[in-house]
Amino acid sequence: MTGPRTVTVVGGGLAGLTAAIRLADAGCRVTLLESRPRLGGLTHSFRRGDLDVDNGQHVFLRCCTSYRALLERLGTAGLTELQPRLDVPVRSGRKTARLRRNSLPAPLHLGRSLASYGVLSPADRLRAVRGAMALRGVDRDDPRTDDVSFGAWLAEYGQNAATVEALWDLVGVATMNVHAGEASLAVAATVFQLGLLTDAAAGDIGWSAVPLQRLHGDAAATVLAAAGAEVRLRSRVRGLDRDGAGWIVRTDDDAIVCDAVVVATDPVQAEALLPAGALPQPANWSAGLGASPIVNVNVLVDQPVLAERFVAVVGSDVQWVFDRTRQSGLAATRPGAQLLAVSLSAADGVVDLPVAELRARLMPALASVLPTLDAATVLDFFVTREPQATFRPRPGTAALRPANRTALPGLVVAGAYTATGWPATMESAVRSGDAAAAELLSAALDPARVVAA
Repeated sequence: MTGPRTVTVVGGGLAGLTAAIRLADAGCRVTLLESRPRLGGLTHSFRRGDLDVDNGQHVFLRCCTSYRALLERLGTAGLTELQPRLDVPVRSGRKTARLRRNSLPAPLHLGRSLASYGVLSPADRLRAVRGAMALRGVDRDDPRTDDVSFGAWLAEYGQNAATVEALWDLVGVATMNVHAGEASLAVAATVFQLGLLTDAAAGDIGWSAVPLQRLHGDAAATVLAAAGAEVRLRSRVRGLDRDGAGWIVRTDDDAIVCDAVVVATDPVQAEALLPAGALPQPANWSAGLGASPIVNVNVLVDQPVLAERFVAVVGSDVQWVFDRTRQSGLAATRPGAQLLAVSLSAADGVVDLPVAELRARLMPALASVLPTLDAATVLDFFVTREPQATFRPRPGTAALRPANRTALPGLVVAGAYTATGWPATMESAVRSGDAAAAELLSAALDPARVVAA
């Protein structure tokens, strides 16, 4: 074979799974170490009574080509749904507008939708169109763009509080996990250019039709086993040491000798594990990246109150609401009941609130946009929290996002926080895993056969 003979992958999230599968497919003997009792990282599921519950609501776009390729390799692409054409119902109180595309090429595909977007005044709709055309021309690859605040840029280009809340943050908070005022213009331009403003079909929304554990972690375990890889769960890595031309990966009960290592953990753990000098980033770079929380509120009711698969909400404490009845298995155990998942990104203000306080705050907000909720009985109300769900893509953070290659032979990093150019999404995680594996394989392969990840 070519490339490293033995590779240890530290971390079983999407980045680590992607790297492990690609390396195993290339003929490497892969050992994957995951500290949790399951694979999947931040995209996992758990049981609550007779329900399968995802730890958070995750969606993807048609432009997420690397993530979709991973699903194909896992054999689970058929367990997802993908809109044939972008269509987002947006509610403001009892009023519903829609963001949907027509059959025209970008950027005309959204013109009619924005022209009739009822949650904005006619003057603000025109502002939004002008802002979209200006954002289409931003050079997201210019290093100076990362130093600019998206919020400041929006203000400079005539966007007011109404357009920011009803359009730019509607999309941006869900994808970047920060509000426009805190976001890097470079990351925001990536989101909007690739997702909405360049290719008409790029922004079509997809989601899992099964629990995320089945879609990602369980499927990856099967694929890795078939490829001859070893997966060790509940195995926390305590240190990495050089061993001649190779590496020793130390866990609580073992020392694994290997040719190469992929560190696919969160940035704080990665910085703690990496030997000094492995990356050019300054000390405490992971702290500089910061963390932004996501809170997911699950509401089980005795009757249907949401007719759509999902709705977005503006002017409310509620952001996005998803119907999770099918994925949870609820239909088989409680016919007629419905499970709602309320996804709250950039959740700094609510991540530490007690469940009772969240319920008192969110149920009236939900009822204001779901008129039949008042007539339903709430059977269960529970919350999942990810205090460090993503890094914060603030202005200037691009310099803190490491490349996959380190200064030490046989050592690479992977994770949604690395220098993919994308915010911390599933697509970014998979891209990083692909790139990390390619980095290890490329040195031994004929350059003509190396495909950039």
